[in-house]
Amino acid sequence: MFQGTGSGVGKSVLVAAFCRVLWQKGLRVAPFKAQNMALNSFVTPDGLEMGRAQVYQAEACGLLPDVRMNPILLKPTGDSQSQVILMGKPAGNLAARSYYSSYQENLKVVRQAFDSLSRDFDLLVLEGAGSPAEINLQATDLVNMEMAAYADAPVVIVGDIDRGGVFAWFKGTYDLIPERHRARISGFIINKFRGDISLLSPGITQFQQIIPLPVFGVLPWFNDIVADQEDGVFVNAVPKKNHDGPLKITVVHLPRISNFTDFAPLAFEKDVVLSFVRRPEKLDRCDCLIIPGTKNTRSDLNFLKDTGWDVTIHDRAKDEAVIMGICGGYQMLGMEIRDPNGVEGQQGSSSGLGLLPVITDMCGKKKLSRTKITLDLPSLFPNPLTVKGYEIHMGVTRAEGSFMPLGPGLGADIGAANENMMAVGIYLHGLFENDSFRRYFLDFLRTRQGIEPAKKVVSYSAFRKEQLDRLAGWISDNADIPSLLSLMGL
Repeated sequence: MFQGTGSGVGKSVLVAAFCRVLWQKGLRVAPFKAQNMALNSFVTPDGLEMGRAQVYQAEACGLLPDVRMNPILLKPTGDSQSQVILMGKPAGNLAARSYYSSYQENLKVVRQAFDSLSRDFDLLVLEGAGSPAEINLQATDLVNMEMAAYADAPVVIVGDIDRGGVFAWFKGTYDLIPERHRARISGFIINKFRGDISLLSPGITQFQQIIPLPVFGVLPWFNDIVADQEDGVFVNAVPKKNHDGPLKITVVHLPRISNFTDFAPLAFEKDVVLSFVRRPEKLDRCDCLIIPGTKNTRSDLNFLKDTGWDVTIHDRAKDEAVIMGICGGYQMLGMEIRDPNGVEGQQGSSSGLGLLPVITDMCGKKKLSRTKITLDLPSLFPNPLTVKGYEIHMGVTRAEGSFMPLGPGLGADIGAANENMMAVGIYLHGLFENDSFRRYFLDFLRTRQGIEPAKKVVSYSAFRKEQLDRLAGWISDNADIPSLLSLMGL
């Protein structure tokens, strides 16, 4: 099990890398994280919801995602409340205190998921959450040391040296872990190192005199590997392969942005410069402006209005930038969003941006589905095009006037466009992972600029596999893999 000195130290990526190493060795391995707090989620083949980090780790293992890999997902809806997803199904919105009052029931859920998963695989690589040294949460811990003890898993503590004070973090974490669990700590890994490792080595030697446990590796900072990052990391450091690409695509950085992984395939394209922008005054020229998904649509719609994004979006639409809304962003592009029962928060209704003639009613039943549709948009595609993705939303959207359907038999409940394709909304997450759709859409933007279409379709899935193999090389070159394997009895 990999635990961290805090959130954002790179546990998720490290687990994916180690899983890939084990998979390359021909071992049947799966990831497991008892409880994840994230706004990036995914729908499994059987229609259940789980965190994207474990989906990525499953991909590293050559597996389809399985909700047992992430039995509890917490999706924050505000500063002190989250939607609780138990074994892939929504169990309501709860404040932190109410959630912790169900500790024993939740502990049973995660242990049953672990037991079931462990019967199907030779090895599991577990990931902790936050820090095991958060002493105010140790009595209700079901994801860190208590889970390690139940699984009888040796624990490696991961620290982020780029933030500074990594040895103090290691020592403080070690000291604050309850004594009954401390012997389970088998060593440490230093992550995100930049510089001359010979200058760090004396510090490692001194540290081992204080805590006589091995440092299994010093993992260097990388900019040349594209990996699914923890919440917020991708948004703040978008992997740009070409800063001078002719196409500029901007995603509005909403306060409660969700599923920003939707846009990773755009960053992979050589002719695209992708950016996330929080304030409208920071917006440069763009060919396409995307309003992404959100965990609280009306609240983030208010953010657009309070910050002036609504005016900017209308201005850019007049300037002939394509305005696209995905999921919650699609709902915002409509005429109105109604939430009489307070499904997402405060009861009431909000006027939308008015770029599409649709109205959304929030309802209590969450839509979770893998979806395949055929798009028929002659200005984009020479022929009808079938695309796949997944839906995760609470609202039901209907037409309030004439609109351009996205394909034969498709209604406003999946998406809508205006006549000239300058405003388009769709509920489908993962849309840009469809290689042909992505290329046709980018060529549409190129043509509007007077640039020749690129036409060449490249495989995003092949690129991801190549990057996972490079990630395995990153950890293999910089960590003591034989010692880590020996901890697992290999």
